[in-house]
Amino acid sequence: MHDVEARVLDAIDTAETVNLLAEAVRVPSVTGTDAESDLQHHYARLLAGTGMDVDVWKLDLAELGDRPGFPGTEAPRTEGYGVVAVTEGEGVPALALQGHVDVVPTGDLAKWEGSDPFAARISGDVLHGRGACDMKAGLVANLAVARAIHRAGIRLVRPLAVHCVISEEDGGLGAFATLARGHTAEAAVISEPTSGAVITANAGALTFRLEIAGLAAHGATRQEGVNAVEVFWPVFEAIRRLEAARNNDVPGLFRGTALPYPIEIGTVRAGDWASTVPDLLVAEGRLGVRLDEDPAAARAVFEETVAQVAHPWLRANPPVVTWPGGQFASGRLPAGHELLGEVSRAVADTTGAVPVESAAPYGSDLRLYAAGGIPTLHYGPGDVRFAHAPREQVALGELLDVTRALALLAVRRCGAR
Repeated sequence: MHDVEARVLDAIDTAETVNLLAEAVRVPSVTGTDAESDLQHHYARLLAGTGMDVDVWKLDLAELGDRPGFPGTEAPRTEGYGVVAVTEGEGVPALALQGHVDVVPTGDLAKWEGSDPFAARISGDVLHGRGACDMKAGLVANLAVARAIHRAGIRLVRPLAVHCVISEEDGGLGAFATLARGHTAEAAVISEPTSGAVITANAGALTFRLEIAGLAAHGATRQEGVNAVEVFWPVFEAIRRLEAARNNDVPGLFRGTALPYPIEIGTVRAGDWASTVPDLLVAEGRLGVRLDEDPAAARAVFEETVAQVAHPWLRANPPVVTWPGGQFASGRLPAGHELLGEVSRAVADTTGAVPVESAAPYGSDLRLYAAGGIPTLHYGPGDVRFAHAPREQVALGELLDVTRALALLAVRRCGAR
């Protein structure tokens, strides 16, 4: 390892990095809330402290919504901010490290140990809390890399960029806005949780809404009505059959993933009175998009499946399918791109283990960066099985391993003097 690489790795402050993560988790930056903006401004200040040139801007939500390729949103939002920091250097950034500040809602607080999802509780080598895994540990790793380079007194030959974005959880508005602003890079690593693997491809995910009509009647004379819950069931069964069919033949990159292209119903609402036959059921969910599949084709297959459900009432009263909210296409790193080897070598040189290449069954900002011409992959701390769950956590050893690997990658890719 070259002297300059060793200096940067030695400059990573373990206690400081852990404290930065705890500090970030304690900010309840749920998608669309004021705290999301607060954390963006906080990170802008921290990045400015590393000597980087920091661009902070308020998003023009109306203008972005009218742009081609707008990814959609789900959370109510009145404002949003972009934050990009870039070091000195020549030309386009050789590398961008990207992370999102937003987290999903907490769910039932009683399910959390200690009942405070934002306490950043540390037990042994594990930090618990909403966002610890998805993805504030990755966000902090990116910041810690910038701090280590600055603390070591290293000047990069070509720029390093750090992108902090909002709204990843509900579609990718922040990444979309960052690219629309003109920020780019020759390659990017998104430090989403990967359990030590390198993720070079993502399936997509499209949010759908189903409206199933029934016929209201008094509950005491229910046979005079049609229960929307009952007629929804064959639709649900058809969706499950479609899911099985779409997962019959999947790429080898998904080895170890039981269900690469899930279809799930996340919310169901029906009826408005306990003794009335419900005349409307509204279900919302997500449709997994296969690698390289046109999202329009995925929508068409889903709509056709729902339309063909063999039920007399539904034939006369067809379900209505719409596509609100986040619309994640699939994305992947171009085959043979040098970034995979560069990341793998940096991981091997800092951890002693060569990472496995794989694909992920969820949508992410990767597809927006890839569509913007930036070769991108995921490598970050945490196990995605803990994401969005009341047991969300991240191993602090993983946080430090990833920070070291990304620091080495940044110095090698950008060059140092």
